[in-house]
Amino acid sequence: MTLTTRGHYSIKALLDLSLQPQYGPSSVRAIAERQNIPAPYLEKLLIELRRAGLVRSLRGVYGGYQLARPPRQISLRQILLAVGESPQPLFLQPPEPDAATADWVTLSLWQQLHQKLQDALDSISLEDLYFDARSWQAAQGDGATFVV
Repeated sequence: MTLTTRGHYSIKALLDLSLQPQYGPSSVRAIAERQNIPAPYLEKLLIELRRAGLVRSLRGVYGGYQLARPPRQISLRQILLAVGESPQPLFLQPPEPDAATADWVTLSLWQQLHQKLQDALDSISLEDLYFDARSWQAAQGDGATFVV
């Protein structure tokens, strides 16, 4: 599986939002600066994430984006699918009917690996990443700023 820039930045942005006090709103500019993401690109990703129901936008001076639901209810797979990322197996086409047994076994292997990857992406939540980030921050000392 290759994680594209779209997927990587989307995960970084939502993790950033999960690290805000009470998951409060944060501006695109603030997230972009903390995570070193171009703001116009981030804005497009956040719009897609909002359409998927993962974030909501708030208007006004103290507005911005915030998580639409608790981090434990947002899986990595949901984030990736929201921005058009869907890991695909390397081999989509089945071998010819008269192909060697090894070709069919290899296809089965790739299908099993693909399913395990999907299951893993479903089982890892934003909350899991949040706790990993907080552990890293604690190991760095109180003043550490988290950049994914």
